[in-house]
Amino acid sequence: MSTTKSIFAPVSGLGPFDHGQAERQLALEYLAEAWNGAEEDGIESAALAHASLFAALATFVRLHGDEATAELIAQLPDRIRNGEYNLERILQ
Repeated sequence: MSTTKSIFAPVSGLGPFDHGQAERQLALEYLAEAWNGAEEDGIESAALAHASLFAALATFVRLHGDEATAELIAQLPDRIRNGEYNLERILQ
């Protein structure tokens, strides 16, 4: 895997990770590489974001079912408002 800029890179560094967190970070690095390649090919970020959300939600539905996925998504507004998805926030 080549070194590319990552839109998903943590602002404050990686910190200690358990196995699951390390695997998710590695998955984000793979996604960032694919994302960067698609942008280099002229795909707009908004289109990539929509396609990524669709793929993620379809996977969650397949793995966990409609209801569990809906419950997960119902938690997102508060998590977004709390800054969990803000890549520019600074953790102290």
